[in-house]
Amino acid sequence: MWSAVVITAFIAIGVGAVIGFAAQKYFINKELRDNQELASKILEEARKEAAAQKKELLLQAKDEIFKQKKELEREAREREKELKRQEQRLQEKEERLERKLEKVAQKESEVVSWENRVAKQERALEDKEQQLKTIIEKETSKLEEISGLTREEAKARLVADIESRTRHEAAKMIRQIEMEAQEAASKKSKEILALAIQRYAGDYVSEHTVSTVELPSEDMKGRIIGREGRNIRAIEAATGVDLIIDDTPETVVLSAFSPLRREVAKQSLERLISDGRIHPARIEDIVEKVKQEMDVKLRDIGEQSTFDVGVHGIHPELIRLLGHLHYRTSFSQNVLQHSIEVAFLCGIMAAELGIDQKKAKRAGLLHDLGKAVDHEVEGPHAVIGADLAKKYSESKEIVHAIAAHHEDVQPSSILAVLVQAADGLSGARPGARKELLENYVNRLEDLEKIATGFDGVNRSFAIQAGREVRVMVDCDQVDDDKTHLLCKDIARKIEENMTYPGQIKVTVIREKRAVGYAK
Repeated sequence: MWSAVVITAFIAIGVGAVIGFAAQKYFINKELRDNQELASKILEEARKEAAAQKKELLLQAKDEIFKQKKELEREAREREKELKRQEQRLQEKEERLERKLEKVAQKESEVVSWENRVAKQERALEDKEQQLKTIIEKETSKLEEISGLTREEAKARLVADIESRTRHEAAKMIRQIEMEAQEAASKKSKEILALAIQRYAGDYVSEHTVSTVELPSEDMKGRIIGREGRNIRAIEAATGVDLIIDDTPETVVLSAFSPLRREVAKQSLERLISDGRIHPARIEDIVEKVKQEMDVKLRDIGEQSTFDVGVHGIHPELIRLLGHLHYRTSFSQNVLQHSIEVAFLCGIMAAELGIDQKKAKRAGLLHDLGKAVDHEVEGPHAVIGADLAKKYSESKEIVHAIAAHHEDVQPSSILAVLVQAADGLSGARPGARKELLENYVNRLEDLEKIATGFDGVNRSFAIQAGREVRVMVDCDQVDDDKTHLLCKDIARKIEENMTYPGQIKVTVIREKRAVGYAK
């Protein structure tokens, strides 16, 4: 029973499988037919679309060709018009050239005719000149026959006779004029010089190289010196002046060859003593303030000197330099006082000679202007002063008088000679100058110049009456090892270039500072 059921089941399964396979094949064939139909439709549509696009592209190409053809035709017409215009302009130029050529040909014919007329006139002139030569030769030969001399001999005799008589008379006149001029000039110059000296009798003082500062008590010396000498070193470094603190009671001596430095140091020290706060930072502040005030004072001194002399309109920078001359000496003579004296003497002599007094006073006042900066600029002080005067718009006569007062330039005006004479008068008065002090000052200046000529040196000060030079160097450029080498190099150059008594101590100072502020 079970076997029949199983067989029936197997048969049913087999029939189902056959039916399923047949159904699947049918559906697959149907799907293939549907896909083939779809593919045929897609191909057909693609052919139609390609044909449509082809027509559209052909139409666009035809439109583009048509547009380009129109553009080319338009450009061709424009070029044709431009060619016609150029052809017309060339034709007009050709016509103008033809007219110019006709005018040139006409002028050429006129020039040829004018040249012919000139040639005829030249030939006529040559004929007349030849006739005149013939006449002159005949007359000359007649004169030679009458005098018995040739033309050259007669000319030579005549010239020799005139020259001999003229030289003799000229020599007599020259000797007479020279004698009269020398006598008159000598007499007049003596009168003018005597009158100038008589009318101006300025006082004079002898400049020294030391100043003193009174102390309120003996204890102040220790405060000025400071711990381990730092205060006194700071003062000397800031001012370039040597402080001498010895057994003299309640007194400090300031030594320096520059009166300006001594004055700055003196005022700074007096203010420090009055204030009571003495330390390196305070010292530098006070010295800087005093230097600024000294600049104002120098200008005031210069203005006062121009007011005293009666000279106005001088450039402010020249007035400041005149103030510097108040603190300069020449052979122990105060240079500003000397310049004022020269100005007055020039004015007096100019009045006697009848020339411009104000111009003479101006030249006399400015004649030693170069001494205010001759330690900074190389060259004679007369030439330096003339350059300064020219720079600040002084007249050519004033500039020349300044340059020529020591004959660095040959004097070529009365004003220059007056300044020379007045300068000599002022310096030649008894007691006005001392040669030894000037040599001493020059030696100290040369000492400082040698020291500052080395690389890395900021400042140098000659102190102890020229027996020591202190050199301040830039700590960033000169290290500790180079400091010793620099000291030896400076000492060696001083030995090679200077003459001095005894020995000179060279001290090189290198200092590094750091400054900070707590807020």
